[in-house]
Amino acid sequence: MISPFRWDVVVTGFVLAVPVFLLALRGEFTAEDVLTRLLWCLGAGWAVVSLVRWASTPPPPVKPAKRSARPAEAPADGEPAPTA
Repeated sequence: MISPFRWDVVVTGFVLAVPVFLLALRGEFTAEDVLTRLLWCLGAGWAVVSLVRWASTPPPPVKPAKRSARPAEAPADGEPAPTA
């Protein structure tokens, strides 16, 4: 789990909060509205960074199959197995 105060989360939250700041400068939001929406922007930034980190994580490496020491079985159509 990632911290909500990592630099990438905080930067993403502030980028998402730019419209909130601009609306506050126009006088459309009160200080209480801005603070409430800033918390939502930080939460959205955390969700975005978590999703991007999850999507960009490579899958675990596939382990090679173990080679069995058993002899090859005869084919199912009745033909004898080739000998080496």
